[in-house]
Amino acid sequence: MNFDAASATHRACSTSISLTLHWSSLPQNTNNLRQLHAEYQDMKLSLPTRLPSSFLKRSPVPRQKMHSRISSSDVLPQVSLDISVDERTAGDRPEKAQSPLLTNVASSNKPKDGERVGVLLLNLGGPESLEDVQPFLFNLFADPDIIRLPRLFRFLQRPLAQFISTLRAPKSAEGYAAIGGGSPLRQMTAEQADALSLALKGKNLPAKVYVGMRYWHPFTEEAISQIKSDGITRLVVLPLYPQFSISTSGSSLRLLENIFREDEYLVNMQHTVIPSWYQREGYVQAMANLIEKEVYKFEKPEEVHIFFSAHGVPVTYVEDAGDPYKAEMEECVELIMNAVKDRGINCQHTLAYQSRVGPVEWLKPYTDVTIRELGKCGIKNLLAVPVSFVSEHIETLEEIDMEYRQLALESGIKNWGRVPALGCEPTFIADLADAVIEALPYVGAMAVSNLEARQSLVPLGSVEELLATYDALRRELPAPVSLWEWGWTKSAETWNGRAAMLAVLLLLVLEVTTGQGVLHQWGILPPIN
Repeated sequence: MNFDAASATHRACSTSISLTLHWSSLPQNTNNLRQLHAEYQDMKLSLPTRLPSSFLKRSPVPRQKMHSRISSSDVLPQVSLDISVDERTAGDRPEKAQSPLLTNVASSNKPKDGERVGVLLLNLGGPESLEDVQPFLFNLFADPDIIRLPRLFRFLQRPLAQFISTLRAPKSAEGYAAIGGGSPLRQMTAEQADALSLALKGKNLPAKVYVGMRYWHPFTEEAISQIKSDGITRLVVLPLYPQFSISTSGSSLRLLENIFREDEYLVNMQHTVIPSWYQREGYVQAMANLIEKEVYKFEKPEEVHIFFSAHGVPVTYVEDAGDPYKAEMEECVELIMNAVKDRGINCQHTLAYQSRVGPVEWLKPYTDVTIRELGKCGIKNLLAVPVSFVSEHIETLEEIDMEYRQLALESGIKNWGRVPALGCEPTFIADLADAVIEALPYVGAMAVSNLEARQSLVPLGSVEELLATYDALRRELPAPVSLWEWGWTKSAETWNGRAAMLAVLLLLVLEVTTGQGVLHQWGILPPIN
């Protein structure tokens, strides 16, 4: 069998590289795609796995380690490479050809007899009522990736999460009360799931779409239980984060990986993951549609400054662990602005990062600092674009719409606007459906040999390969909420916070050793006999 992979052009270069692969008698083992990706990632060649270009730019894991994850049974058949260079400029090149593998995907991937296709949407989750705020915060802080304790004190993870969530719940509840008494994230995600199901049906792919939240209902575990009950045989996992980060998509995929490895049914189920999709044409155009609509609501559209606000991550995640989030975010904004300018809108734009917490350094520039600077520079018309989010929630409705809007007005900005989250925007939903259909050729079951050797879970955007590449040093990184980061700092508030957290830990140790205290009264810690 011969297979030609369509050539792809790296956006940042004016020279394109065409790669043609001729595979004879290619085994039905999609692990070969992973090995090809590892072999040629330094050449920045886009293989049919459709991984975003930022995954090809950097791999902090030594290449010999990447190769050691591929067993000897995955050796490639003979491959001949035909590499040609096209010196035409980007503007002269014809439209990129679609891979023949994907040309008739919709028709070739109709469910066969006995097959059931499912799509799992992953998201963060949020409290639906004020009563849900404290247990939601408990789930958040009980995650070792959020608050990381030394090994000796890890038995205190849940008591500490209970203590902190109880303290923070009243303040957090004020924010949720200001946006209507709870997060709309679950309802909006459910609406997106329904819209995606209809879009897939319209493209001749009947599929059930599930929602799995990381820290609230419906939990990922609940979604997986329903997937098993429905007898799904082919599953596409789609994190609802346009850009990949080890702190968002990575967190959900780590949980999913643990669930899969403990269940024989899931081990044998064919499945794949779409790691990020910010570069997809439908997503980019949908964002440009919303921006264009909001720009023309200003009295002077030509004077509008487009302000992209993205959720931040700790700098160490990017610099030390190779998290692709920053690179993908910058490329995403560039793609959106190119689409906006193609519509005759030539506004200036800025990218900044919001929602930083704790004493560690987060990606800069910070949203609040940047808003003040724009005000000092004389900007009078500001259009905020929440670029990390596809649904409205606390960070858009309260942090952007209330806190940052007030800050902008205080900083001298006269006119404020905000682009809504994508929600069920038709172009966006249709593109998500296309992404699911295009991922179907890469589904595969996790072989037992791979399970024992800790090989990849999935062939496209493999859970473990993604985590191995960008998450290998995660445990050595400071958590967003750090309790054990000592040293001189310019911030007195940081020292006060550390002293307070040390006091909390001391109180917990006393409770554990004496058997008396608030946590014992609440029944969180068992009594000492």
